[in-house]
Amino acid sequence: MTELVLSLTGGLGVFYLYTALSLGWSGARPTPSTGTRPTRPRIDLDRWLVQAGLGGVDRKQFLAAVVALFVFGAAVAYAIFGGVVPATILGAFLASTPVASYRMRRQRRRMRAHEAWPRLIDEIRVMTASVGRSVPQALFEVGRRAPTEMQPAFEAALREWLLTTDFERTLELLKSGLCDPSADVTCETLLVAHQLGGTDLDRRLSALAEDRLADTQGRKDAVARQAGARFARWFTLVVPLGMALVGMSIGNGRSAYRTTYGQAMVVVALALMIGCWAWATRIMALPEERRVFPERSAQ
Repeated sequence: MTELVLSLTGGLGVFYLYTALSLGWSGARPTPSTGTRPTRPRIDLDRWLVQAGLGGVDRKQFLAAVVALFVFGAAVAYAIFGGVVPATILGAFLASTPVASYRMRRQRRRMRAHEAWPRLIDEIRVMTASVGRSVPQALFEVGRRAPTEMQPAFEAALREWLLTTDFERTLELLKSGLCDPSADVTCETLLVAHQLGGTDLDRRLSALAEDRLADTQGRKDAVARQAGARFARWFTLVVPLGMALVGMSIGNGRSAYRTTYGQAMVVVALALMIGCWAWATRIMALPEERRVFPERSAQ
């Protein structure tokens, strides 16, 4: 009976995961909600993958990787501990690996973009104020010297500009490709300058570059101070799992894990281990800057 309940619970969890990521459903109901009460906007997985530099990854492929890792982790855990509950817990934890990996890649990509924007903004300021370039010319010339991960967005925006000469539409495409708060603010500043003109663009870009530089330096300092804590966080996984493997090789350790008491202790230990890892990750997470001017098509 216990195995049946756990199997149904695991199947329901996979159903909710699939419908949330692939179909965009929310809530605990087995069908999409048709009510009129306002709900929080769901996370756009496609935009999240673009921010991680994985715009070519389909959400179904992402989901397939999560399910495959869950099955693999559950099978290994069942072979070690001989229980359905520990297997389900470890399988779910291993299934979160792609999410954590993409999140780390997204954070590194956004950090590189944060570090590049002060220089890019300052170059745009110099080219518009001193060299005499127009705002679109300065933007695209500077974009050719942007970091590699930002190049596809600038190239797509340049093609749009050459085809339509619609600067507002071009900037919307650039913001959609970069998905970065600094890009949003810079694009809106350049759009206003291009549409309305004025002589204070140099001052505005200079202030914006200084603000981006201060924010970037503060984040780099925070990451450097957390280096030791991030390394120590791995001990919450390595030490308990190492002790579990050692315990299996001593006397009747393997059979002790398969008893009712042993299964209960394994579940408690896994819950504590995963809880400590999640808690450490949460308290060390740097606050993400909100996008004040997202692309209008997403509003």
